[in-house]
Amino acid sequence: MSASGQARTDSELPGAPRQVLTFGLGAESYGVDILCVREIRGWAPVTRIPHSPPFVLGVLNLRGSVVPIVDLRVRFNLETAEFTPLTVIIVLSVSSTSGRREVGVVVDSVSDVVDINAGDIKEAPSFGGKAGGEFIQGLATITNRMLILLNVDELIRRDLEQPSAPVLAGAA
Repeated sequence: MSASGQARTDSELPGAPRQVLTFGLGAESYGVDILCVREIRGWAPVTRIPHSPPFVLGVLNLRGSVVPIVDLRVRFNLETAEFTPLTVIIVLSVSSTSGRREVGVVVDSVSDVVDINAGDIKEAPSFGGKAGGEFIQGLATITNRMLILLNVDELIRRDLEQPSAPVLAGAA
């Protein structure tokens, strides 16, 4: 039990493996902490919002909440790809200065949930400047593939707090 009296999950125990949802963008594999994943949905058209940043595709109404949808391919400056039946939206709960909110990210495909031991996570190399390393929590090798672990709070927080991103700031 935790100090608050609630039962702790295995991923909250010191030294316990961390569960990560893995997904693909092009030939690369990425991962996010399973505890921030709220929902995985198939691609659905979004309502476009004028003057939103290029990586914000628009918003979706999910059970009464307006959720901004971010295309991670555009956000990471990757080559664009057609949306297919495998394209999914991962709805994440992220932390910002104004509290927790949901944001959807469009990815090419979802793979699986894997357990990663803390000792197996390597620090991402520094590339200097604005190479996006601040969004990477670390790197891990899973079944002969490199997995890029994302810090979604940091990635989305910067987008939520940018003055040029009013669609994200107002979508609580």
